[in-house]
Formats: sequence, structure tokens, C-alpha cells
Amino acid sequence: MKVRLDHVGIAVQELDRALGFFRDALGLHVEESEDVASQRVRAHFLPAGEPKLELLEATAPDSTIAKYVAKRGPGLHHIAFGVDDIRAALALLKAKGIRLIDEVPRPGAEGALVAFVHPADAHGVLVELKQPKAGHRFTTAPAHRLGSLELISLSDGFFHLDGGAMFGVVPRTLWERKMSPDDRNRITLGMRPLVVRGEQTLLIDAGCGDKMDEKSVEIYGLERGYHLDHALAAAGLAAADIDIVLASHLHFDHVGGFTTRDESGHLVPRFPKARYVAHRGEWYDATHPHERNRASYLADNFLPLEQAGVLELVDDAAEVMPGVRLRRSGGHTQHHQVVMIESQGETAVFTADMFPTTAHVPDAWLMGYDLYPMDTLAFKRAFAQEAIERDYLIFFEHDPLLAAGRIRESGSKRTVERVL
Repeated sequence: MKVRLDHVGIAVQELDRALGFFRDALGLHVEESEDVASQRVRAHFLPAGEPKLELLEATAPDSTIAKYVAKRGPGLHHIAFGVDDIRAALALLKAKGIRLIDEVPRPGAEGALVAFVHPADAHGVLVELKQPKAGHRFTTAPAHRLGSLELISLSDGFFHLDGGAMFGVVPRTLWERKMSPDDRNRITLGMRPLVVRGEQTLLIDAGCGDKMDEKSVEIYGLERGYHLDHALAAAGLAAADIDIVLASHLHFDHVGGFTTRDESGHLVPRFPKARYVAHRGEWYDATHPHERNRASYLADNFLPLEQAGVLELVDDAAEVMPGVRLRRSGGHTQHHQVVMIESQGETAVFTADMFPTTAHVPDAWLMGYDLYPMDTLAFKRAFAQEAIERDYLIFFEHDPLLAAGRIRESGSKRTVERVL
């Protein structure tokens, strides 16, 4: 088992006082904070060489950090070692008779899997094992219950787009703190379709699929070592189990997986028993492209659906199945839709390219790809406040590290509390 020091965890009682030393006196940069809902703690990471410092602030009086501070006061809480395979590491320690607080890893900050070793067997030190999200790989998230519905966030792999285009007029000095670019100025983005299981089984979007040519694969840095077929299988589903396939809009990274080639090379619907639902206005725009949007609308991804007779066109606010309806946001495209999912008083929203990543939660952080940016801004202003006040669960289709969370606001700053 190879281990490496990942970070040192410090419990704080008053964050502002702690930052007065670590940030203001030592000059350390504070990365974006992250709420870890399962542990009722807010983590603030400060790079300090290769390992980081992690300032841990309780978000509930019954959290482990709150109890620690009440008993011992603020100070060193734990040290964390990175491992490549956390389950193998735990099995090895258990075989050696080492007591574990967590015999099964659980979700931690930064999309990692974590587990703690009992301090009694580590000479009084609380030791955390951490398996990072290596290469931003994301497999199928655990099923989430929303009232009577079951939601499963899938993955069709990752791709890369220009960071400047993804953040529009936001300067690189700001956005690169949240999403680091490669040597070609590209940032890593996920493709996360969503399954909704209720009276029927619905799939919202389907990633880019398997039809891209080699040039496009290279341009977009496509990574599909783990793709939608794997994710469906992990969720106990096959293509034939899908009853409805819904498009938020018809760009290639959202509907490329709607069609595939059969053994004879003909384009056919990928989900053989499904009806495919798209907005009528979006369909018109996709089938009448212009110079500004032509590269995003690839006919092979959607025209075979019409030819196969499985396409259903709907208008604004259409109910796709009980508890699932479209809501026009516009902005990214003229008829871009977010998907409202409601059951037993709870609401989740698949926001597609309205909030493509958690970094796009601030109102002014808009994509350069948006055809109607002022429409995006107007919708975001109203919708974000609605989501905060009504505690919506937001699914972020392109975030490489987080599938879903809740938007929180303190003063003028918005953060996302991880749920999946």
C-alpha cells in the first residue's frame, strides 16, 4: 500500500479568526469552500506546497467538528493520506488488526472517498485515508430518492472545452481558480445524463455518444473509458429498459447518445423501446442551423429519430411523465429547457446548460457559448433565488466532480452544498 500526505485537517471555531492567520498573515490562498452534507462540515482548502491545509468549520451543532471543538478547542484534527485504492487499503489494515472507524469508505470533500482509522491504533492521531477523484473520473452516483421517484446520475465520460468560452467575460485569473485549464486552455467537463424512475423510466440527455470521428475526439479531448453503457449497467439498467428519452436541447454533447450505428452501419435510435421527446422550437432551430450554431447541431444525432417514427415534439411547460415537466429558460439556445422533477413536496431540477457546473452558479458567470446571454442572465437571477428559497436539488450536467447539490447563499456569495 502506497500512501502520500494529502492534507492536514484543522478544526476551527471562528473561521474569520483562523483566516486572519493562515490567509492574511501567511499569505495562503483560500480555494472555494465546500459543504460536505454527510458530515455537516464546511471545508476550506488552502494549498501549502504539495499537501494542503483543510480548515474544518461545523455547519451543525451535532457535527463531529462541533463536538471536537467543544471538548478540545480549535486545533489539529487529523492528517490525511492519499491512497490509490481505499477499499484495498482498508482491507489490508483490517487484516493487520488495525481498528477502523469506517470499514466502508464514504463520500468526502473534493469528490473523494474517505475513511478514518481509530486514533487508538495510530498513536493518538486521527488518520484519514483518501482516494481522490483520480483524473476527474466519475462513475454512477448512488440512487437518490425524491418522494416516490428515484433519480440516478449517470456518466457518458468527459470532454474538454476552451475555458474562456465556458466563462465568457469572466477573466481567466478568476475562473482558473475553480477549474484549472490544460496547456491548450481547455477545462475538463463531465457529461451526466439523469435517469428518473417512476411510473416509467425516463432518461434526460445522453452525452455525446460513440459516433465522433478521430478529429473531433482529439479537438474535444473526449474521454469515454467509462461511458453511458457502463453507467446504465451499474444502475441495473439496459438500453431496452428506457421508456422515454428527453432532450434539454439538441447540442451534440447532450444528444449524441440518442443514436448509434447498427451492425450494417445504419444510424438507429439507441434506446429501442423509447419515445424521444424534444421541444418543437429547439427542433426547428436544430434543423435550420446558421453560422453561429451549426457546429453544435449534428444531424446524425437527431434526424434518424424522426425517420424511425419515435420522435415527439412538445411545447413550453409540457409534462413528459407524471412529476416531470419542461420549463423554458432560453439563453443558451432560444428554446433551451430545464427539467423540473417534483414528487411529494420535493423538487429537483436538471439544469443542463443553464448551470453547467457549480462554478456557473453566480449570476454573471455566463458561457460565451450562450446565444442569448441576457436571457440567460434574466433566468438565472430569478431561478437561483427560487432554488435557494425552495431548497431545490440541482443536477449539474457538466461538473467534473459533483453530480448534484443545493445552492446556498451567505451575503453576496453563493456556494453549492454537495448531495451527490
